[in-house]
Amino acid sequence: MSACVPTRASDSERPGEPTDAAHPAHSPPPAPRRRFRIAGADLSASIAVFLIALPLSLGIALATGAPLESGLVAAAVGGIVAGVMGGSPLQVSGPAAGLTVVTAELIQRYGWRTTCAITVMAGIAQLGLGCLRVARTALAVSPAVVHGMLAGIGITIAVAQVHIVLGGTPQSSVLANLGALPAQLANLQPAALGISVLTIALLLAWPKIPGRVGRVTRKIPGALVAVTAASAVAALFGLRLPEVDLPSWSSHALAGLPEGPVLGVAAAVLTTTLVCSVQSLLGAVAADKMAAGRSDLPPEMRRSNLDRELLSQGASNIVSGSLGGLPVAGVAVRTTANINAGAVSGNSAALHGVWVVAATLLLVPVLELIPLASLAALVMMVGIQMVSLHHIRTVTRHREVLVYVVTTLGVVVFGVLEGVGLGVAVAVGVAMQRLARTRITREEDARGVHHVRVRGQLTFLAVPRLSRTLHQVPQGATCVVELDGSFMDHAAYDALQGWQKAHTTQGGQVEVAGRGGARIAEPASASHACCRPWTPWRNHHCDDRPHTDAPQEAAPPRGGHHLASGISAFQRNTAPLVRGELARLAREGQKPTQLFLTCADSRVVTSMITSSGPGDLFVVRNVGNLVPLPGAESGDDSVAAAIEYAVDVLKVQSITVCGHSGCGAMQALLSSPPSAPGALTPLKRWLRHGIPSLERMGDEGLPWARLAGRAPADSIEQLCLTNVVQQLEHLRAHESVARALEEGALELHGMYFHVGEAQAYLLEERDPVFGQVEAAAYEDTGAARA
Repeated sequence: MSACVPTRASDSERPGEPTDAAHPAHSPPPAPRRRFRIAGADLSASIAVFLIALPLSLGIALATGAPLESGLVAAAVGGIVAGVMGGSPLQVSGPAAGLTVVTAELIQRYGWRTTCAITVMAGIAQLGLGCLRVARTALAVSPAVVHGMLAGIGITIAVAQVHIVLGGTPQSSVLANLGALPAQLANLQPAALGISVLTIALLLAWPKIPGRVGRVTRKIPGALVAVTAASAVAALFGLRLPEVDLPSWSSHALAGLPEGPVLGVAAAVLTTTLVCSVQSLLGAVAADKMAAGRSDLPPEMRRSNLDRELLSQGASNIVSGSLGGLPVAGVAVRTTANINAGAVSGNSAALHGVWVVAATLLLVPVLELIPLASLAALVMMVGIQMVSLHHIRTVTRHREVLVYVVTTLGVVVFGVLEGVGLGVAVAVGVAMQRLARTRITREEDARGVHHVRVRGQLTFLAVPRLSRTLHQVPQGATCVVELDGSFMDHAAYDALQGWQKAHTTQGGQVEVAGRGGARIAEPASASHACCRPWTPWRNHHCDDRPHTDAPQEAAPPRGGHHLASGISAFQRNTAPLVRGELARLAREGQKPTQLFLTCADSRVVTSMITSSGPGDLFVVRNVGNLVPLPGAESGDDSVAAAIEYAVDVLKVQSITVCGHSGCGAMQALLSSPPSAPGALTPLKRWLRHGIPSLERMGDEGLPWARLAGRAPADSIEQLCLTNVVQQLEHLRAHESVARALEEGALELHGMYFHVGEAQAYLLEERDPVFGQVEAAAYEDTGAARA
């Protein structure tokens, strides 16, 4: 779709107005530069992620045998560089637990300085892979593998932190931690356990504070409250607990020239590149899946640019290795915390890196008051939340539990890369098993019709059984072949078509059907071939009545016949396909996510232009897609009632006002705008609600719109666009809408549909007045902003 970008009148002359370059005094002043702003959600999310990143970075550095400050370097660089450059806005990068084993082996074999050099070379290799645009291969990974990876990392983190919660020290692996747990329970430290319980209690209770107080307190991250309260209690009661101990920077070692055999160093670079890249790309895919459930995010924040993300990871590794830091990759724990904390852009990741730098330089005395037990409880809760019951239900419904379980256990027992590899192998095996597993049966009903049923995918592996079963059908018999699958390869198609041709030649009848015997193919000349959804009535050939020479007067009215014929076509062709979904909606009730307010024009088919189905949209249509102001003279509260019902009862998440080209209401406004309320017809009384749109179009101080990089074709098109913007302003005046907007539970959107071009334009509101936005933001999805 094309761009719909509003500009001021000086950028695009209004229709019918010539430019006058000799009078610059009439030009509007230059628009002020926009300030760089950081959303409050990003600020609070960055603090929550920082509180998690600090102990994890130190712990990973300690586990690898690297200098402790190297973990902080990687956390800062991963946050700032990847946060600013990254293609996955909500993913947070840093030293990852999945790289612990690889990095530890490199340090033992080559030393720390060479390991840093290997990290730099791995970053260069990632830049090369990003330039080759190979990152999208990560999308081929089964969702069950991604969810299993997240669950495995969460279990690993949670089990390790349990020991610190109980006052002990974690072991090097999950199995070792589980083996040492009985001894740890026998020697638990009450003080550490008490601080941990306090932290967990505050983490769970803080988001559930009810009422107006809860709305205010939820603006402060629960992680910050829990850690601060635990530190205060520990200091107040004089509890002697292990606390944060930041290392000295005086002996920090930077990268050096690589030393060792060339082949060994090359293999190390390849291993580091693969581990960092795979973990980061899978993390980006997982981040997209987690962000998809948040309605407060703009579309560009829910979809990662994987090639750009790979480039940013390469740049991060180059900088981190050069400064003496650990290898950097996307970290699922921090990413999950970032998304759950409400981050709305990459600023949260960059800010978390800034906090790491500031803390290690300025806040050492304060941070060293934080008990490790409190931080461990915080990280443990994050790990537990990564094992999502929703994900488990999803993979169960899709019969991918085995893939999920194998991936989770593989990550827990062997590590991230090994676990993902096992999960991918099992996923491929399951797919092959489903592809090869085909059940073919034959039975004869009471009428002598033979039914050959194929359950599963029909591939060359099933051709021998299919041919054997088909040849059991007697010559000349009627046969229905029911295909209950979504795939048929060329070998199976040839076998089926060859038998069908031979059987019909011998006097038999063959019909190929779908599940339950529903026909899946019919001759092109069939009488009902053109009766499809969205086909105009005038193109239908669904006339079931016999054609006779009866006089025209005896025929029913043409409109009535079209309606009856359309209903018949629906019952015959469409109803069987939607009956199950409509039955579910009938049981559960309507739960639309959007109120769609548009014109009554017969050419605007809402379900078609939004690709929506039953239950998706709560639609209100009127002449001119107008939204009367509350209390305005209209004598009709139907629009206001629909808005109140949609917002307060149905709890819709967004409201869209959709205008369209060639709108008759806008033409009427331009030709003869209603003025005096005297003897006006009902239509003219209604159109009085469009007068503010006329006034807005004539206001020199308000911006005019550009459509697909051009000025509107005429004043009618300009008024149609302006009317959408004006009705969005009217929506804000409704009490229910204003309240929902203030609570952050509702979004307003504008939309324009060009009928003649079959082109839709999305006008997405960012400010009280639509501001200029680059259309490239919607390049992938095809939508455009205004």
